[in-house]
Amino acid sequence: MIKSELVQHIAEQNPHLYQRDVEHIVNAILDEISDALARGDRVELRGFGAFSVKNRPARIGRNPRTGEKVPVAEKYVPFFKTGKEMRERLNDGDGSE
Repeated sequence: MIKSELVQHIAEQNPHLYQRDVEHIVNAILDEISDALARGDRVELRGFGAFSVKNRPARIGRNPRTGEKVPVAEKYVPFFKTGKEMRERLNDGDGSE
């Protein structure tokens, strides 16, 4: 599902809201999550999961084509960990239990 499909789905479930208003709300939520992660904060949505930022330290990598060693700079990457309710919902119907 892409963002426009999410907006459309929410708008269909809430006919009292205009689609453009739903789009503004979805964008505001995603922007706030992005801003919080950029500040280094953790965003937890109970039952859904938690967004955080992990640090990947600088290291020496390898160019797979030439085998040459290349420096890889330190970077911060977003990380998402599912909540307990989300994991249970995803694994209820998989037949593994």
